[in-house]
Amino acid sequence: MSTIIRVIDTETTSFEGGICELASIDIVDGKLCNPMSDFVKPPEPITTAAMAVHHITDAMVADAPPIDDVIGRYQDAAVYVAHNAAFDRPKLPQITAPWICTLKLARKLYPELESHSNQFLRYHFMLNVDVPENLHAHRALYDCYVTAALLLRLNRDARFTIAQMREITSRPSLLHTMRFGKHKGKTFEQIAAVDQGYLRWALANMDLDEDQEFTMKHYLER
Repeated sequence: MSTIIRVIDTETTSFEGGICELASIDIVDGKLCNPMSDFVKPPEPITTAAMAVHHITDAMVADAPPIDDVIGRYQDAAVYVAHNAAFDRPKLPQITAPWICTLKLARKLYPELESHSNQFLRYHFMLNVDVPENLHAHRALYDCYVTAALLLRLNRDARFTIAQMREITSRPSLLHTMRFGKHKGKTFEQIAAVDQGYLRWALANMDLDEDQEFTMKHYLER
């Protein structure tokens, strides 16, 4: 029996908020199949900032079912894939199977790229993405198609096993370029060579994610 790899994506009311759309598409033997998508009744109103990204309004989800009524049909895969799984995975505690993060895989394989967003990678590699009509970027099913195409490209370039992808996903990413602050645009290696004090200050005073913290400590320890 073939392994079902399910690429999944959520759209939410805000960065910290609940789900207003859920979608997935399966990869089985290297082929895409079984696309699914549901609007979800969120636990709070959708913020204006979120609407500006995914264009889902409160009216569109007013009569949608709650997440507990739709999650069941998304739960039977062997492994789940998301671009930035650290965001989607906590939104879906009902899914207990292993996860793979294509964002971390892309950072591992292509560290020098100026961005690792789904859309940047799509056009950088000119991925073959056959998205259904009437969808756009930051709608959940659209983003699933892009992530699935990216995973297939990653597999072509690296031939990672599922175990290797899970291992990379479980660890912090080593970042290449600073994205903020006075050294924005410089590599972390360049910053560590001329201004280690800034990295120490950032570690002590800034609200960093695990990848930023891991990277700064890595270059300071070198």
